[in-house]
Formats: sequence, C-alpha cells, structure tokens
Amino acid sequence: MFRKALLPIAMLALLAPLAHAASVDEVLTKHFEAQGGLEKLKALKSMRVTGKMAVGPGMEAPFTMERTRPNKQRLEFTFSGMTGIQASDGEKPWMVMPFMGKKDPEAIPAEDAQDMLDDDFDGPFMDWKEKGNTIELLANESVEGADCFKLKVTKKNGKVETHWIDSETYLSIKTESKRKIRGTEVEAESYFSDYKDVDGMLMAHTMEQGAKGAPQRQKMMFDKIELNVALDDARFKMPAAAPAAEADKAKAAGTAEPKKEASTTKKDK
Repeated sequence: MFRKALLPIAMLALLAPLAHAASVDEVLTKHFEAQGGLEKLKALKSMRVTGKMAVGPGMEAPFTMERTRPNKQRLEFTFSGMTGIQASDGEKPWMVMPFMGKKDPEAIPAEDAQDMLDDDFDGPFMDWKEKGNTIELLANESVEGADCFKLKVTKKNGKVETHWIDSETYLSIKTESKRKIRGTEVEAESYFSDYKDVDGMLMAHTMEQGAKGAPQRQKMMFDKIELNVALDDARFKMPAAAPAAEADKAKAAGTAEPKKEASTTKKDK
C-alpha cells in the first residue's frame, strides 16, 4: 500500500519540470540574451546590409538594405542594368521601379505603405508593453525540425503577427503576418537562418519570404552586416522627379519650332 502511494508522487516529481511553463517575459529575456544582450540591442542606432536576392532560377540581384531609428528604411537592388528602390523616411514611403517603366520616384499607395510605417527598428518585442502591444505564449510547435516557442503578437493598431523562437537557441526561426501587396491582403511568412556573430551580436544571414504555404520563397543572402553606420537622412526622403528633357519642356510650354518662311514664286505674265 505504501509503495502504491509513492508511485504517483514519484511521477509528479518527474513531471514537475515539464509542468512549469515558460512565461512571455522569460522567453523574451532569453531571446534578447541570445542576440547579444538588451544593452547592445538598445545601443544599436543604424545598420547596413549588403547581399544578393534570388529573382529566378540561377538569377541573383545585388541589394543594399539600410535602416535607422525610429523607422527609416531603404532597399536598393539592381537587375538587368536597372536599379529599383523602396524607401521610407518614417512618414512617406516611396519607390522607384524602372522595371515597370517608371523612372521617377513616386509615393507608394497608402494601402501598401502602412506596413512600412508600422515596421519599427526594434521590432514588436522590445518594450512591447510600453508600445501597447500584447503578447500571448501559445503551445510549442515544430518548425523545420526545431521545437519552438510560439508567440502571438497583437500590436496597438490591431495587427496580428505570429513568431516562432527556437526553444534551444532562443533565436527567431519564423514569423507570419498579413501584408498588403498591390492592394491585396496576403498572409506572408518569413524564415531566418544562418546566424553569425556581428560585433558581438548574433544575426541571421539568410532570410526567405513568401506567401503562406507557397512552395517557392524569395531568398535573401546577407554577405555583410554593418552596425551603427553613418546614414544621411536624405537617403530616406523621396527625391524630386528628374528634370524633363528640353524637348519635353518646350512641348509643355507650348513652344514650337520656328516656321520656315513660305517661298513665293512670281507668275510669268
């Protein structure tokens, strides 16, 4: 009888570590530590990433991505001899897309621009309570073979993101969110891998993005990450359109070429 009574007690003792569920604060504290520490993360003011993105089978486009606090960003990439830009000064997102036959800078449509305006430098975890975000720790899930903490983030503006953090390394593995692409809401997912040390901080050097469940993802490979670089604010502001060609200006002003004098011929009398 005594031995039977000890059995369930022994089982409870074995299960006790499993019964202790990590809290949101515990997961995020270790997540910040894994990246290099909260002090270093908060001291980070700007960054420049250079690398290549896959744009088709066997085709790559070099890119430069720059970011600075609080939410200024610029992505510049070159393909087929043309350079595209997507940028924001934190208030007005804009783009230059010569691939679409548009060489002058233009504002990104409001429905597509909001995601860029909401994308702050620190992400949704840093000071999440002060930002008005709420975070819920859901049941663990496996992502590509790694057991992960699953966190549901509801931002102050109502937008929802889901994040997966590796339960062993405490580094980000995957995120899901809804985004506007050309006016259409798409459920997108991003994967992060190939973490390397950059000035004492662990940062992903490969990112893959695509529509949720889609077999293909756009892959971005980071060759170099520079931290706290000097970035001119002018790089994030939308420049004025290039001056029109002289012929176009003349046409717009209503100026025509001088008319040639009509030649007159005397009639033989």
